[in-house]
Amino acid sequence: MTSYVALLRAVNVGGRQLKMADLKKIAVEIGLASPRTFIASGNLLFASGKGEAAVKRELETAVSDHMGKTVEVMVRTADEMRSVVAANPFANEPGNRVVAIFFDRAPAMEAVDRATNVADERLALGAREIYVHYPAGLGGSKLRLGGKAVGTARNMNSVARLAELAKETT
Repeated sequence: MTSYVALLRAVNVGGRQLKMADLKKIAVEIGLASPRTFIASGNLLFASGKGEAAVKRELETAVSDHMGKTVEVMVRTADEMRSVVAANPFANEPGNRVVAIFFDRAPAMEAVDRATNVADERLALGAREIYVHYPAGLGGSKLRLGGKAVGTARNMNSVARLAELAKETT
């Protein structure tokens, strides 16, 4: 069994409401082991004997069916989540001012190079993430990444906590 973290994109924002109890129920229904959620922003921890692609596909289908609209899901193993924390190039900055934007595949360099509306933000590529440091905070930022990849962001405080919780999931 592999311990996983699933990061749902754009739930509980803009009218796309998903109760975490419903997410946990969906996980049980599709056979994921030891499912639990972390905060109400669409974070699911679980274990499965299936590979990442299968877990992603099944979760996206089940959650999208439940919601009545497409919901993208990014999946990482517990080890990958720890690696995201370890690779944070802005680790000396407050965790609530740095996000990791998770993608299915490694983002193209153009995603950083073609970023627009950059004020004081700093960007760096990760393995399948882009790290962004928001010195003035995320709220007022107008930053837009280049490229067409769909991703979902979590601040590094949440990423670190998810990495810790994922170690406990079996």
